[in-house]
Amino acid sequence: MLLLTRRQTIFAAIAASLAGRTAFAQSAPAKVRIALDWTPNTNHIGIYVAKEKGFYADAGLDVEILPFADTSAGTLVSNGVADFGISSEIETLTQRAGGGDVKMVYGVVQTETARLIFKGGRDDIKSPKDLDGKTYGGFGGTWESALISAMIRNDGGKGDVKTVTLGTSAYEALDNGSIDFTLEIYTWEGIAAELENRKIGRFHYSDYGIPDEQTTVIVSSDAYLSASREHARAFIQATRKGYAYSVDHPDEACDLLISGSNGALMNTELVKASQKALIEGHFLKSEAGVIGRLDPAKAEALGGFLMENGILVDANGAALKEKPDFSTYYTNDLLD
Repeated sequence: MLLLTRRQTIFAAIAASLAGRTAFAQSAPAKVRIALDWTPNTNHIGIYVAKEKGFYADAGLDVEILPFADTSAGTLVSNGVADFGISSEIETLTQRAGGGDVKMVYGVVQTETARLIFKGGRDDIKSPKDLDGKTYGGFGGTWESALISAMIRNDGGKGDVKTVTLGTSAYEALDNGSIDFTLEIYTWEGIAAELENRKIGRFHYSDYGIPDEQTTVIVSSDAYLSASREHARAFIQATRKGYAYSVDHPDEACDLLISGSNGALMNTELVKASQKALIEGHFLKSEAGVIGRLDPAKAEALGGFLMENGILVDANGAALKEKPDFSTYYTNDLLD
């Protein structure tokens, strides 16, 4: 009788241990990696809010925010280094056309936040056609020349400009007169210029025949979505909750972004002014209350523009001859 009791005790202990291990395995959060497209800024605020407020943890996720690197977030996603990435609609369309495994899964902004800018007070620049023959400070995107040339041509000009690739130093070059114009994200660089009382002239792309776009998006890959559909859905829905919270509680959200950036963001005034612009301009949440959803009409129009201008090329660098099915370039399914 004593032997049987001892055996029962041992078996019970083993069973309890195995049950504990199983419970731990079931409760262990799933690891998810998201790559940023730049140093932390208000385009990323919903991600930081979701992480700091515990929305990801509540969804059973352990989210790692990968720091900005020279390699684009879309490329990191396509190669399995990251599960999600912050990208642009234009970049995603061009990368997928070229064979990259990248797909838009969340629209961070609902309408174009980028602008073509020049130094304010210039009497020789009244509209885009006046940019003919002038110098553009660019960022190395293959689509930039098509965008600028189209804006100039649509305004009655030839579309001939000189281009130098400068990256973010383009803003300093604009201030000192080394270049005549460049591009900005109004809700960040534009707000910074306003806070510094720098006079900037701006042209909206859509005023000169360029299709409206959702400038900033979150992308994933077909490979990840196929292998980890439920984790992907949990991530996107928690992310949407983070962005919605940032709209409803902007001051707290900005503080969470700043604290979560580990010292990368020091200008509190800029962060809060930028978030205010994103909210008041209905970028993060449209006037109709749309948040996170990708617009099929915008993807189709922008894809068509890139196709017509020879920007969409295959893996061998040859311009696409047939228009792709752009509905395969994005999905809203994870939001439902």
